[in-house]
Amino acid sequence: MQQNHVDDFEGIWRDILRELGQDDAFWSWATKKRLSLNDGRFEAYAIEYEGLTQGLLWLETQWHRSWLPQRYPLVYVEALASAPWNRKSLENPPYLYGVGTALLLFARQRSLALGYAGRVGLHALPAAEEFYRQRNMMDGGPDPDRENLRYFEYGRLLQSVDG
Repeated sequence: MQQNHVDDFEGIWRDILRELGQDDAFWSWATKKRLSLNDGRFEAYAIEYEGLTQGLLWLETQWHRSWLPQRYPLVYVEALASAPWNRKSLENPPYLYGVGTALLLFARQRSLALGYAGRVGLHALPAAEEFYRQRNMMDGGPDPDRENLRYFEYGRLLQSVDG
């Protein structure tokens, strides 16, 4: 993530998200970017198309564990956001399809690269719960420690066996 991505959120996305009552309008991507630069366990990414930020992703890569009994390490999605014009719930059809899905799949790839077998976890904002269900993430239910946000998780990525 570069400064221009943060600037796009602050200067373009934020007002639209506020006007439309989106829960992520108040996220501070400047803080997330700064933490990513100063703390090795955080990583920040962006998708840009035609000179404009289309999606943002903030990951934690070291401290989170699976909710499954084995408690394997996983990549935790601290924040994932698509530009308002890419959200099917706000703009149908969206300007670009698949931005959120691409970011989620990238988190899975980072998990593989870190040796976590594709495991990814996150707490979803209420408006995004169906998005994660549609991507076949396990629904762990509401988490009383996280304001009852629902926890979602991808387990180990099974690799295909060529016969």
